[in-house]
Amino acid sequence: MTQTLSGRALLDGALVEEATKKSGLIWVRGAGAPERALWHAWIDGAAYVIGGGPGEQPLDGLVDGAAATVTVRSKDKGGRVVAWTAQVREIPAGSPAWETAVAELKGKRLNAPDGEAMPARWAAQCRLVALTPAGPLEPAPDTSLAAAPVASPATTRHAVPAALPRLLLKRKRRR
Repeated sequence: MTQTLSGRALLDGALVEEATKKSGLIWVRGAGAPERALWHAWIDGAAYVIGGGPGEQPLDGLVDGAAATVTVRSKDKGGRVVAWTAQVREIPAGSPAWETAVAELKGKRLNAPDGEAMPARWAAQCRLVALTPAGPLEPAPDTSLAAAPVASPATTRHAVPAALPRLLLKRKRRR
């Protein structure tokens, strides 16, 4: 019986690692905070996320020593692959773990405003958090997990003005 449990734990660990490595985003829900999509890097058995500073991803609810729920989606289909409980651990700036994680995360940060100065800004303004798998996998849900989007200052495009198609068609006819 002990071999079956340890074998199951090994399979669960392999599933978590492979799915998280391959997914570009993970959905993380910390204590008292809504679930958010976060970009990450998988390094030495943990998902590392950086943020909390101006212009970076929010890390609401990710408190050092607390637990969080991580849901990993399929990169190609977008469906849920696995959900797991994580132990949250904040990594201090300048530590060897910080340097290793920041070197990996730097290449994954898209549209950075400051390029090569980014690690120094992260050290001064952001938090680096390691999400380490702890415990068994979360059970598959019985119902839909659809939720309203989290409030954001970002906006979508407004409707096209009614006269715009006529104006565009007139230009084409004149040519």
